[in-house]
This record gives sequence, C-alpha cells and structure tokens, in this order.
Amino acid sequence: FGRMKPVIVVHGGAGRIFKEREEGSRAGVVRAALRGYGILKQGGSALDAVEEAVQSMEDDPHFNAGCGSVLNEKGEVEMDAIIMDGKNLDSGAVSAVKCIANPIKLARLVMEKTKHMLLTDRGAHLFAQAMGVPETPGEKLITERSRERWKKNLEPDSNPEEFQKDLGTVGAVAIDSEGNVACATSTGGLSNKLIGRVGDTACIGSGGYADNCSGATSTTGHGESIMKVVLARLILYHMEQGMSPERAADTALDYMKTRVGGLGGVIVVNNAGEWAARFSTKQMPWATVKDDQLHYGIHAGERYTKPVDEALASESGRF
Repeated sequence: FGRMKPVIVVHGGAGRIFKEREEGSRAGVVRAALRGYGILKQGGSALDAVEEAVQSMEDDPHFNAGCGSVLNEKGEVEMDAIIMDGKNLDSGAVSAVKCIANPIKLARLVMEKTKHMLLTDRGAHLFAQAMGVPETPGEKLITERSRERWKKNLEPDSNPEEFQKDLGTVGAVAIDSEGNVACATSTGGLSNKLIGRVGDTACIGSGGYADNCSGATSTTGHGESIMKVVLARLILYHMEQGMSPERAADTALDYMKTRVGGLGGVIVVNNAGEWAARFSTKQMPWATVKDDQLHYGIHAGERYTKPVDEALASESGRF
C-alpha cells in the first residue's frame, strides 16, 4: 500500500481581474498553496491543508472572502463557507455570517462539533460565540475597494451584474499522503446582493464536494448557475465515468455555459493525485504544488512553474 504523493490546488475566484490587482492575486494564491503544501509535506491531513490555504486567502484583501468581501445591498459583509472530508463525506458549512474573520474555521467547527452540516446567520453567530470564536467588527472586514464598488452599484444607472463578473470566491482541494481528499470554499458572495442571499458556496455538491472514491473539487463563478447544475458533484460524476480531471472540468463547465449561460471556474484533484484548474471566465488565479513543483497562473493557457524551495525562499523575502 504505497503512500500517496500529496497535492494541493487553490483558486482565488473566477471572473475578471483588473490589471493592477493581478500581481497581488497571483502572490495570494501562491502563498496559500505553499502554506497548504507545508502541512501536507509534514504528513498533515488534506482537511488541515485546505483549511489553512483558504484561511490564508480569507486574510488577504485581494480576494472576495473574509477581509475584502463584497458588500450586500445594505453595505454589510455576509459570508458563506464550506469544508468537506472525502473519507466519510462529513461536511460543515456556514452561510450569511457576519463579523467573523475566518468563516472556513467556523465551517470546520460545524463539521466537527455538531451533528449538523449547515448553520446560517444568527444560529451560526450563536454557535461561533459558544465555540469562543473571536468577533471581528464588521468594518474591519470592509476594504476601501469593496465600499467604492458598493457605492458605484447603488447609482441609478449602474449595472451590478457587470461588476459581479469580478467575483473572487476562494477555494482549495488536496490529497494527503494517506490518500484522503478534502475541499474548502469561502466567499463574500455577489456585490449588492439581497440581504440573506446564499449562493453555491455553502451548498454541498455545488460549492464543493470531496469523496475519496473519486476526488475533490471546489468551484467559483456565478453561484445561481453553479447551483442549477450542482457543478462540483457533476465534475466528480464525470470522473467516476472515467474522465481525467481536466476533461471532467471542461465538460461540466461547457454544460453550465450551454444549459444555463453561466460562467465559472473549478479546481480538481482525483484520487490518483492528478489535478486540474479550469475556467470559462476571463481569468482565475490558481496555484498548485505537486512533486515539489509549484505551478500557477491567472489567464487561460498561462502556466508558470518553479521549484517549491525557490518559491519559499522568495516568499519569506516578501514578508
């Protein structure tokens, strides 16, 4: 029974990334992938690795999750997150949570400390208090950029739909040395969304799915479209039918586009450690580490590669 070579893949959201934010987005996904891989390399679990990677991006204001989340119609941050364990199909999720720096941590607690899978809004808040999760003032999570965009979208001739293309959910998938897979996804949702709107992220099978029998996937893009086709589970279904991660991802994204006109992106790892990062939007920052090689990109067809040691050396120099 050979030990698996661990793999982690992360995404920073499918959409449109403005030139001046490219560098930061790229650095953010690379950092997240390296952090998650650090855990796997020491024999840590896929679950810990995806949680760590997503937490890293929640703390990075370049992404629409945690700090940097977009604002709802009333100018508040409401976030969704999910985590799933491929070993036993356990999952935990939270939706419409406020004043929490790392929703992914709360999702993990829902999975491990309750008999439930999804807690929402006030109930999630009460649970967080009971678990001793520190409260972060709402305004601490709001960036200048999110507020600007919210104001712009309030103007009578604005078209929030236009801005919703610039989405930025974050996610991670991994396989550890034991061959267990896991996924994690976290988001601030759609800019100027209705209060209480929950998208695909918190929904099992849509925002993410993990099953040791096939693999794990985390999705990003237009939430309502993703929910209509149950995108994450659809990809795994295609892999169960014998498709490679890349083909399964492309097939599912094509279906979503033709059937419901939805755009998005996905990251996938199968139970053999093969991975893919695919998207039908203009861009999606992604990064992966396998065999001590880091790969990353933002634009379609773009793929940079460098040894992990080299990447880690330049990482530590950057902090």
